[in-house]
Amino acid sequence: MYQDVFGQDTTITSRDALDAWNDTLLAFMAHSAATPTHLGKALTLDPDFALGHAVKGMFYMLLGRRELNEVAREALGLAEAAALLTGITAREQSFVKALKAFYAGAQSEAIQHLEDVLAVHPADTLAMKLSHAIRFVLGDGKGMRQSVEAVMGAYGPDHAGRGYLMGCHAFTLEETGEYARAESVGRAGLAISADDAWGLHAVAHVYDMTGNAQGGLAWLDGREAAWAHCNNFRYHVWWHKALMHLDLGQNDLVLALYDTEIRADKTDDYRDISNATSLLSRLELNGVDVGDRWEELADLSANRTEDGCLIFADLHYLLALIGGSRKQAIAKLMGRMHRDAKSGRLEMDRLVANPGLSAAAGLEAFGEADFQTAFLNLSRARHTMQNAGGSHAQRDVFERLTIDAGIRAGFLTEAETILRDRVRKRAGVEDGYAAARFSLISEGRDASSCTASVPAE
Repeated sequence: MYQDVFGQDTTITSRDALDAWNDTLLAFMAHSAATPTHLGKALTLDPDFALGHAVKGMFYMLLGRRELNEVAREALGLAEAAALLTGITAREQSFVKALKAFYAGAQSEAIQHLEDVLAVHPADTLAMKLSHAIRFVLGDGKGMRQSVEAVMGAYGPDHAGRGYLMGCHAFTLEETGEYARAESVGRAGLAISADDAWGLHAVAHVYDMTGNAQGGLAWLDGREAAWAHCNNFRYHVWWHKALMHLDLGQNDLVLALYDTEIRADKTDDYRDISNATSLLSRLELNGVDVGDRWEELADLSANRTEDGCLIFADLHYLLALIGGSRKQAIAKLMGRMHRDAKSGRLEMDRLVANPGLSAAAGLEAFGEADFQTAFLNLSRARHTMQNAGGSHAQRDVFERLTIDAGIRAGFLTEAETILRDRVRKRAGVEDGYAAARFSLISEGRDASSCTASVPAE
C-alpha cells in the first residue's frame, strides 16, 4: 500500500508504478496531452491496478463517443476482476462503482459514488476533479460549486492539488455569477499551479461574462505556456481568445485563429466540433462569410448521428450538418433523438426530451430560414438549456440564435426581453453582440412605426 501525491492510500504494487500513477494524476489535473501515456505506463507496471482501470474507463466515458463505450466496458471488467484479485480499499471500490454507473448511463449515480469518496477523503483531488467533470457534462453549476466548497477545508497550503482545486472553484464561482471572486481565486490558483489551464480558462470566462474583451486578451496574451501542454483543451482556450476578438469586431483575426489553432487538427472530438460550430455560427450571425469551413465539420458530424452520448454534442453536430446543408444526415440525427427521447431509459435520454428536441427543432428551422418556428422552439428550450451541459459561454450560441430568430421573425419585444435577461446575467454589461442587437430591435421598431404611419391610398 502506497500513498499517492494527494495523500490517498492506493493499492498499487511498486514505487515505479506509483510514480507513473502520480504523473497521471498531475497530468489529468492540468489537462495534459501526456495523461494517457502516464496511465498506460502505470497499468503496464501494474496490470492489476483496479483504480487505474476504473479511471481509464471514466476518461473514455467523458469523451462522449459511442464506440469508446466498449473500451470503457473492458476497463470496467478489468477493474472489477482486479478488485477481486487484489482486495482494494473502500475508496478505490467507489471509483469502480462510479465507472459502472457511468457506463450504465447513470451519471448522477456516478457522481454520488465520487461524493461518497469525498465525504470520507475530502483531500482526494482525483475524486473532486472527476465529480467536477461529470457535473460539467450535466450543466450542474451549483452542484459543482457545492462539491468543491465542501472539501476546501481539507486543502492546506502544501497540498499538491490546492492550485487545481482553486481553478475548479474559480470556474464554479464564474458559472454561479460571482465574477470578481472567480477572477481572484483563479489568478491565485494559477500562481500555485502554473500549468492549470482550467483555472486560466475560468478567468477567461469571467472576461467573457463581463463583456471585457480587451481585458481578456491581456489576460491570455503571454500565458500560452499555461495551455500549450494540453490535450484538445488547448483548442478551447484558443476559442476563448477568438471570442474576444469577435466581440471587438476583429473578424479577420477570428478566422485566422480558427484556421491556425482551433481547427489546426481536423478532429471529430465533440468538444472540438462544438468550438468550431459555435464560432462559425456567431460569425455568420454577424454577417461574416465563413467560406467553405462548414464542409469538413459536416463531413465529420454526419458520422456521429447515432452517438447519442451527450445532448450537448448532438446539438453541435446538428449545427455542423445545418451549416453544411446535409439534409439526409439532419433527418437521421433528428430521428435518433426522437427515439432516444421516447425511450427515456438513460439519464441523457431524458435530457434529449427536454431541452434537446425543442432546441434541435429550433436549430433546424433556423437553418431553413423559418424564423418564427425557430424562435418558438428555441425560446421554449432556453429555460432548461443549462441541462444540456457545458458552460454559459458555450451555450451562448443558442441564446444568440434564439434572439436573432426572434428579431428576424418580428418578435421584437420577446427578443428584447431575452436580450435584457442575457445582459443581466452578464454583470449588466452590454457586449458587442448585445449592443448590435439592441440597435437592430430599435431599427425594427422605427421601421414598423414608419410603415404604420403611412396613410393607406
